Amino acid sequence: MKIACLGWGSLIWNPGELKIQREWFKDGPILPIELRRISDDKRMTFVIDNNESTQLVRVLWALMTTDDIEEAKKSLKSRESSSMDNISSITADEDATGNDIKLEIKNWLNHKGLNTAIWTGLTHESKLNKKYFNGKRPTQDQVLKYLNKLEGRERRDAEYYIRKAPKQIDTLYRRRIEATFGWTPVD
Repeated sequence: MKIACLGWGSLIWNPGELKIQREWFKDGPILPIELRRISDDKRMTFVIDNNESTQLVRVLWALMTTDDIEEAKKSLKSRESSSMDNISSITADEDATGNDIKLEIKNWLNHKGLNTAIWTGLTHESKLNKKYFNGKRPTQDQVLKYLNKLEGRERRDAEYYIRKAPKQIDTLYRRRIEATFGWTPVD
């Protein structure tokens, strides 16, 4: 059983104890990713956002060191300090009818000869998004206004996250943030 873990944000440069092999590959599935979620530490973070206005980008992936799907999901849950409800998965032979995200990932799995993919399935709907954006998808202007109000460590952490995200996670919001704040990607 070959299990791929998909990533597009801090998982790439800070996998922690995630049970993956060393290398992140740059040829993952093409998914709708955008900076639409405020995390608990007040950073804007990338999430899958299946909305017509969300740009498609190629995400990264790493091979898990385990061939047990439950162990792989628990490893990702632990790294993300999340619940199992926020860990998504699909197998190469699973029915993905009616779910564009899962269908794209399933097709990618079959193309790569992999059995299963797991990923963090958070959305734009967070406690802080409810507070700052009324629970709706924030616009680019709202995100810029939100980031501009951050100060001190919260602002540094927000900048670090955006700048450290892989360059290939090249979204419309990220470009606007780079142009406005100069938060260009760093290795």
